[in-house]
Amino acid sequence: MDQIDYKILSFLGHNARIPISELSRMIAMSQPAVTERVRKLEEQGVIKGYRAELSPNKLGKHTIAFVLFKTNNCKDFIAFSETSPEVIELYRISGEYNFLMKVLAETTESLAKFLDACNPFGFSLPLMVLSTTFEGKSLVADLFSQG
Repeated sequence: MDQIDYKILSFLGHNARIPISELSRMIAMSQPAVTERVRKLEEQGVIKGYRAELSPNKLGKHTIAFVLFKTNNCKDFIAFSETSPEVIELYRISGEYNFLMKVLAETTESLAKFLDACNPFGFSLPLMVLSTTFEGKSLVADLFSQG
C-alpha cells in the first residue's frame, strides 16, 4: 500500500458513500484508477465492508457498559453472547477475566437483567460508561489536511 491507498482509506473511513467521481477528484486520479485501487483493497481484505453508523440513543439503547467476564465454559458463553442482542462486541482477553464485552441496553434495569442471564456462565464485572469522548477512530492517519 502506498500514500494514495492510505488517502483513499482515509476518505472512505470518513464517508464510505463518497462517489468514486468525487474521490478521484479529491486525490487527483482518474475514476478508473481509483475504482481499481478500491477493488484491490477490497480483494486484499483491507476494506472488509461498508456499514451504516447507527445511533444507539435513537434506537432506545441509552445504557452502555463494558463487562469483564470470567468463565470456565468459554464455548457456551460465546454461544450465549452471539445470541444476546445486548452484546455488540466480544473480545477474548488475557488476565484474570476471559472476555471483555461491549453491551448496549435500554436502561440500567435491562442491563441488570442481562447480567443476571449471564450468571450461569460465570462471574461478571460491569463497568458503566458515563460519557464517550470519542469512538470509531480511524485506523489510518487523517490525510485531509494534506490536500
